[in-house]
Amino acid sequence: QVQLVESGGGLVQAGGSLRLSCARSGRIFGSYTMGWFRQAPGKEREFVTAISWGGGTTSYADSVKGRFTISRDNAKNTVYLQMNSLKPEDTAVYYCNLRTRSDYWGQGTQVTVSS
Repeated sequence: QVQLVESGGGLVQAGGSLRLSCARSGRIFGSYTMGWFRQAPGKEREFVTAISWGGGTTSYADSVKGRFTISRDNAKNTVYLQMNSLKPEDTAVYYCNLRTRSDYWGQGTQVTVSS
């Protein structure tokens, strides 16, 4: 059974930084894409960023381009999200996603950015 566990969320002032981590347990066969989504109160879950198996291809939502960086360490079964220049509108629960033939989700980690 694949499990994803996020960590690194918290409260930060606007302009600050946070680094989220997502550790995978359980076996996955073949390559897979990993990514981050977020959901703010009263809003739908939205795509933030994704990274290919080898790390050579990344994509970002326009709202986070230039501020967020996704990376992965396949040896550690972990994906990271470095978030810089945080804004109050980045406040949300951040979810780790693993996409292969199925979608797997973590439980989410709260990120709160104060103005």
